[in-house]
Amino acid sequence: MSSTKGTLSAGRPSMKASDKRKAATLASLSDEQPKKRVNFELSADQHAKLKIYAARQGKTVKELLTEYIRSLPEE
Repeated sequence: MSSTKGTLSAGRPSMKASDKRKAATLASLSDEQPKKRVNFELSADQHAKLKIYAARQGKTVKELLTEYIRSLPEE
């Protein structure tokens, strides 16, 4: 078995500090706002009703709820 002076490591190489700054700068230029996750519980019947309604509209539940929230008046 031969010995080596350097060490090898598995996995992804870490991002250099300059790359991190560049990524942060590019992110700050985007028009996208930070996202928030919303979780809530529904009864099985309510969930089925929502999924069926969304499917009949040809949309996902996420699309349906996002469109509804966009339609709410600003206060």
